[in-house]
Amino acid sequence: LEFWGALLHGGTSVLQPGQRPEPVLISELSRRHGVTMLQLSASLFNFLVDEHPEAFSTVTVAFTGGEAASPAHVHKLHRLKPGIEIVNGYGPAESMGFTTTHPIAPGDEPHSLVPIGNPLVNKGSYVLDARLNLCPPGVTGELYLAGEGLAHGYLGRPDLTATRFVPNPFGPGRLYRTGDLARFDRDGHLLYEGRVDDQIKIRGFRVEPGETEAALLTHPRVTQAVVTVHHDRLAAYVVTDGDTPPEEVRGHVADRLPEHLVPTHLTFLERLPLTPNGKIDKRALPEPAVAAASGRAPRTPLEETLLALFVRVLDAPADLTVDDDFFHHGGHSLLGARLTNHIAGALDVRLTVRDVFQHPTPARLAAHVEALKTAAAPAKKARPALRRRTETERISS
Repeated sequence: LEFWGALLHGGTSVLQPGQRPEPVLISELSRRHGVTMLQLSASLFNFLVDEHPEAFSTVTVAFTGGEAASPAHVHKLHRLKPGIEIVNGYGPAESMGFTTTHPIAPGDEPHSLVPIGNPLVNKGSYVLDARLNLCPPGVTGELYLAGEGLAHGYLGRPDLTATRFVPNPFGPGRLYRTGDLARFDRDGHLLYEGRVDDQIKIRGFRVEPGETEAALLTHPRVTQAVVTVHHDRLAAYVVTDGDTPPEEVRGHVADRLPEHLVPTHLTFLERLPLTPNGKIDKRALPEPAVAAASGRAPRTPLEETLLALFVRVLDAPADLTVDDDFFHHGGHSLLGARLTNHIAGALDVRLTVRDVFQHPTPARLAAHVEALKTAAAPAKKARPALRRRTETERISS
């Protein structure tokens, strides 16, 4: 959407290299190229507003979407850059990106729910009850989409297509059942109210816990698994048929799924609690196990500094060690970016999120920082060898 939106309107598209968003790099590219329009997930938008507001120095239009917009961050950017246009967008991939948009006025209440707006030209949105009847304003129902850009279905999945793409009682074509709950306010704007099913969002990614559960069950020692959300992080509960190291199970999932689907918390149980009718009782699950700190104490001032920054960014226990993995204690891409910001401020060293992924412990990151400093240091001129001279011999420097 960002690529063709620019090119089809005679604009220039600035692409960030790499597979993961690098907030520092996005900020640098935005200022260097005089970017006038930024489209960001809500989490990334919030992060840039807090940590790199200079990213918006030349921006006249900023789009946020992918998850619920933060009224506080929108209000903050309006104060930092008066005159900027901020738009909240909504739309799943099945409806070709944005389907509804809402321009957020600077005077909007900073603590109220941000609407997802109204449909774009030739698109439609309907809030329906269980019988596909229109819900009146103020009544929450399920959100259905229609119009241009709507997919025909899922390739090779007629069963899933039949449940998600239904006949449109209001016009030609089909309706797409989003699984999102919404309502219209008194001004006719759509308000997002959450999900109908178990699908959740973690840092802007739409997550099906069943996908993580399925990956866990492919481990040869895991016999049962259930995945829930704990403080915006995935928590997995597993039953195994023998002793299995947690890192082995987590690594097994990480080899098969992207980062946002790998559980932060991994708890081993002898059995999963069940309801009287035999279903897993999620309300009876214990608090998820937090990865125990294991390793040595810092040996150098650099390791000590980096360990303190890990503890601060992760909000982790003070007994974290230099051998503990950033991502096993709740770290993720955006926290990794925050860590690199703190490192830059404390050590005057510029790192990327990729560096954190490749060197995820304080000890390994300290070694990496030392290597970078050594490589950047100017080569010292070799001193001449000492030799004996006579008292009358002239000494030249």
